[in-house]
Amino acid sequence: MDRIMKLGLLYTRMRIEEKLLLEELESRPGVEVVRINDDEAYFDIGQKPGDVDVLFERSISYSRGLYISKIFAAFGIPVVNPPALIERCGDKYVTSQILFQAGIPSPRVLMAFSEESALKAIEALGYPCVLKPVIGSWGRLLAKVDNPATAEAFLEHKATLGGVNHQIFYIQEYIDKPGRDIRAFVIGDEPICAIYRTSESWITNTARGGVASNCPVTPEIADLCTRTARAIGKGLLAIDLFETPDGMLVNEVNHTMEFRNSIRTTGVNIPCKMVDYVLANSRSEVENS
Repeated sequence: MDRIMKLGLLYTRMRIEEKLLLEELESRPGVEVVRINDDEAYFDIGQKPGDVDVLFERSISYSRGLYISKIFAAFGIPVVNPPALIERCGDKYVTSQILFQAGIPSPRVLMAFSEESALKAIEALGYPCVLKPVIGSWGRLLAKVDNPATAEAFLEHKATLGGVNHQIFYIQEYIDKPGRDIRAFVIGDEPICAIYRTSESWITNTARGGVASNCPVTPEIADLCTRTARAIGKGLLAIDLFETPDGMLVNEVNHTMEFRNSIRTTGVNIPCKMVDYVLANSRSEVENS
């Protein structure tokens, strides 16, 4: 008899995405799902964190997902996505540096570490530009800086907020998008589908009101996504692209992708393909254990 695979599903809340993934996992023969709520769980770092063969990381919180994944990985339990990949995607500086080193086109970024040097960096980059938290998602705490007065106000606001991340100034070139950007969904290093995210606002995240529509995966999109996944690390990724007159740019790479607005839009069963990848990349390790 084939051995049952115990799969730990790490989550914060059972959003639509987690419900769809859970339904898909529970439909697969030979898989037992162990639910792990990161609000409720605690871990002794000197003991195996759970009786599971693999951890599927779906925490809403970057920091929770990263550290819990590290705890499981320390005991030889494979994690999808693995901690190194989570860190590369979750820290915008790390993502940008990897893209730059790999020769993948992306917006220019300047880093500064005080209000004074950040203002100088903004002046050097030119207006408009974008201030982003080095760690964050869903388009929160982004600021488009149009002139010196708004630059000073935003920098003062960040300083007032306090905290380590607000003392690190990630300053990105502003890209004048055509009212939309592109989110491509990548499994391993293969883009399986993509959506346009259209909005009257310069922030196009669907969590902030952007409207999703199908985007054909062109050879340019496929090539850029494959190169990005190989540079960042193969896994379950959502890659955000900007269209420009000179070609596409990679803006960000997301490691815990949301897809509720993209299944019907693209006609692709995204959770099915995600589960296929998780199981295929875990099965051999379970059988060899």
